[in-house]
Amino acid sequence: MRVLVTGGAGFIGSHFATRLEAAGEGVRVLDKLTYSGNPENLQGTDIELVVGDICDPDAVAEAAAGCDAIVNFAAETHVDRSILGSVDVIQTNVVGASVLLERARASGIRLVHVSTDEVYGDVPHDAPSSVETDRLVPSSPYSAGKAAGDLQVLAHVRTYGVDALITRGSNTYGPNQYPEKLLPLFLTNALDGEPLPMYGDGDQIRDWLFVDDHCAGIELALRAGRAGEIYNIGGGEEATNREITDLVLCHTGADESLVRRVEDRPGHDRRYSLDASKIRAELGWSPKASLAEGFPRTAAWYRDNRAWWEPIKHSGGYREYYEKQYASRLTG
Repeated sequence: MRVLVTGGAGFIGSHFATRLEAAGEGVRVLDKLTYSGNPENLQGTDIELVVGDICDPDAVAEAAAGCDAIVNFAAETHVDRSILGSVDVIQTNVVGASVLLERARASGIRLVHVSTDEVYGDVPHDAPSSVETDRLVPSSPYSAGKAAGDLQVLAHVRTYGVDALITRGSNTYGPNQYPEKLLPLFLTNALDGEPLPMYGDGDQIRDWLFVDDHCAGIELALRAGRAGEIYNIGGGEEATNREITDLVLCHTGADESLVRRVEDRPGHDRRYSLDASKIRAELGWSPKASLAEGFPRTAAWYRDNRAWWEPIKHSGGYREYYEKQYASRLTG
């Protein structure tokens, strides 16, 4: 099988692409190489990297030529950036998804659309975890864009018979994650003795999933998932941002005084929680790395790979974003 992995130079996409290559599959990556796409994530592989935009039908057609499937990771994924400016988010997450669906339709190939738990919106503390049939109530431009992409997938399956399906993953962590998301941001800041900017009270709850387990679930969906179906891929381990911060302090030896409060972001969901019973029952998936196992591996990677993340954090674009989003808003 030859697979086109869009967004395959990013965090989860690169782990998935290298996983498929290790399994003996042919892999081609299409990536626009925006701020979070990094060719270094594919170093040491024979994966072909094509630089291009999923919103460009010609680029997609050329990259997908000879492929048996497309797995779409390409997205503007950061909520904070989507709040600062939503146009790029909608373009990539909605228009780009439609372009890929049209290519899958024209070529008669399978498309796996990688989505997020955030499309379900805020899950009350006393409510059960989200299931695939729950109503979509996105809270941010990012999650609204992802929800719209999901609906395009379902519409193309029903209207055109496209062989497409959706996976929705929970909060994924691991090596090579761009250091703007909570865990790599806090780990790298702690290693440098810089403040850990915690939103609000830090009691926001997320369901944590190690990247290798997330990729294993997506691979099963690619190989055996049913067209038109949605599969939640959840770690089954909920933790607050404060608890994750405590793990960061523990594994880096950083002092509690580094934790600084930041004014909460607009529309910040309090809890995400996924019920992964469906993929467990249908495809036999289950996570292998608990947070107690995956977190130390992740912390060790950032400790040992400064050469990967230091140039990113010292770049002008990153520093400008960080100052705007965090440094100027520290409250204590």
